[in-house]
Amino acid sequence: MDHFSRAWTALLTAVAETPDEDFEKPSGCVGWSIRDLACHLVIDAQDVLITLVTPADAEPTANAATYWRLQDEPPTGDDPLDALIPRLAAAYGEPRWLKFHLDDVGSAAARAADLADPTARISTQDMVLTAGDYLSAYVLEWTLHHLDLIAHLPSAPEPPPESTAAARALLEEIAQAKFPTSFTDKDALLVGTGRRTPTPKEKAALGPLAPRLPLILG
Repeated sequence: MDHFSRAWTALLTAVAETPDEDFEKPSGCVGWSIRDLACHLVIDAQDVLITLVTPADAEPTANAATYWRLQDEPPTGDDPLDALIPRLAAAYGEPRWLKFHLDDVGSAAARAADLADPTARISTQDMVLTAGDYLSAYVLEWTLHHLDLIAHLPSAPEPPPESTAAARALLEEIAQAKFPTSFTDKDALLVGTGRRTPTPKEKAALGPLAPRLPLILG
């Protein structure tokens, strides 16, 4: 729960402090600008709010790691929701309105997470999880998107070290394999999810894990 709050607060702060003129720069999400990414985060925050108030009586069917489903191919932009994001982002006009909406909905999601019982069972995407596992899964989402946000903003603050460490641990659980100790947490996340191509030295260090990368999360 603490990792969720720390990662989400850092990401919301980073978006709020991004200069308006940088909103048209590309993000680390292929095909999306920073404006598009910020709009996606609004929808993510709404999903958190909806899920936390969708109780379930059944036994959990997923945890923080199995919440994520590995995909065979990266997103193409053809998915209806993916295609909607740039149009919806553009409709905000000035970045300040998008920042305002993200801060408004994002702050509500943060409060809901703080108030949630980590043992409560909730339902989303035909899965039942505890609230604690669901929020833990989102630490990976927030951390990766924080790295996406600053991909072309060299002076912007990076995610908290505790967040990148927790996100790496979860990615390793999803992969059922450890990244080499020579990899920083940030490099493990970037290389592991295909946001950066490994160098020849890194590829050699990855050993049998190399052919399985990137891990495309869905």
